[in-house]
Amino acid sequence: MTGIIVKAISGFYYVADGKNLYECKARGSFRNRETSPLVGDVAEVTLMGNSGVIEKLLPRKNELSRPPIANVDKLFLVSSFHHPAPNLYLMDKLSAVAVRHGMEPIIVFNKCDCGDFTPFEEIYSLSGFRTYTVSAKTGQGMEALFGELADSVSAFTGNSGVGKSSILNYLFSNLNLKTGEVSEKLGRGRHTTRHTELFCVGKNAYVADTPGFSALDTHDRDYDFKVNLIRFFPDLDAFSDGCRFSSCTHTCEKGCAVLEAVKNRKVSASRHASYRQLMEEMKEVTAWNGGRKNP
Repeated sequence: MTGIIVKAISGFYYVADGKNLYECKARGSFRNRETSPLVGDVAEVTLMGNSGVIEKLLPRKNELSRPPIANVDKLFLVSSFHHPAPNLYLMDKLSAVAVRHGMEPIIVFNKCDCGDFTPFEEIYSLSGFRTYTVSAKTGQGMEALFGELADSVSAFTGNSGVGKSSILNYLFSNLNLKTGEVSEKLGRGRHTTRHTELFCVGKNAYVADTPGFSALDTHDRDYDFKVNLIRFFPDLDAFSDGCRFSSCTHTCEKGCAVLEAVKNRKVSASRHASYRQLMEEMKEVTAWNGGRKNP
C-alpha cells in the first residue's frame, strides 16, 4: 500500500491511503541510512491488519527540519491587523525560504474586520504574490482562500496569535483545532499546536497544523542561501540581470538595476529593505565557516 504520512508521534507513523489510517513503524534500515520518515512523506507500507511497516519513502519534493515536514506545495504566510501587527520582514524571510524549497508563498491577511490592509496588499500585489484578505470571525474572503487548498499539501505559518488555527477551523469545522488567546502584555498568542499533523480536507488536499513555523528552518542561513538570496526574491530578481556588474549584491552598488527599479517604484521598497536586512544578518556567513561566527 502507498499512502501519505499524516502524523508522527513517539516513533509511530500514521499513514493515510485516502480511506483508512494505519499506525506504522519504520524499518530499522532507515536508521542505517541516517534518515527518518517525515510528515508529508509518501510511503510504501506493508500492512498487517490495521497496522503496518514503512518499507520505502518516495522521492521528496522538499523537506524542512523545523518543523519536520516534507512535500509542501504551498506555504500560507498569515498576518493579522494588530496583536500582533504585520511583521513584513518575517513574512519576506519566510517567503524567501519557501521559494528556495520550491513552495509557493501565498499571503494571507487575517482580521480584516479590525482595520484596513490596503497598504500591505499593495506591497505584495506589486511583488507578484497571490494575496488574500480575510476574517476568520466574519467569513469575509474565506471562500476564495478555500479554493487555494485543492490538490495540494499546504502549511500555514506566521506569528502566534495571527489566527492560523481560527482560519482552518472556519474552513473545516470538523478539525476543532485549539486556539490561544492573545496576550495583552506580550502582544502575541500562546502556542497551541504541539506536533506537526496533516489533515485531509478533500481529495488529494491536505493542510498542516504545525508548531513553531515562525522559526522556519533557520538552517537556511548557509552560504548557498546567502549567495543566491536574490533568486529567492523573484520580484527583485526580475531586474538583476540588468546590473552593471555580475558581482552586484543589489544593496548599494552603482549601476544596480534592482536599486533603480526600487527608485522607480517598479518593486517594493519594503521588500528590498527586507532583502538588505537578510544580507546584513548573513554578512559573516562564508563558504568556509558554514554560517558560524568567526572567533
